[in-house]
Amino acid sequence: MYVVYILYSSKTDKYYVGSTDNLHDRIKHHNYGATPSTKSGAPNWILVYYETLTDKSSALKRELEIKRKKSRKYIEWLIQNHKY
Repeated sequence: MYVVYILYSSKTDKYYVGSTDNLHDRIKHHNYGATPSTKSGAPNWILVYYETLTDKSSALKRELEIKRKKSRKYIEWLIQNHKY
């Protein structure tokens, strides 16, 4: 099982989109400042959205789909309209 996720940092007021097969550990990794692209937002990253997918290829494809939109409005729409 793979997850596409969106994190939000109130420290930087930014979203981060990623994918992983271990969401809990990945969020800890972001909050420890171990990822260069999210280090400035640590330790304030919180999970605001996720989707589960069956395989890594599908997860990477979906992650890129979200990132290619380059739209904060789209990300906020996803967050507001997603039902878990």
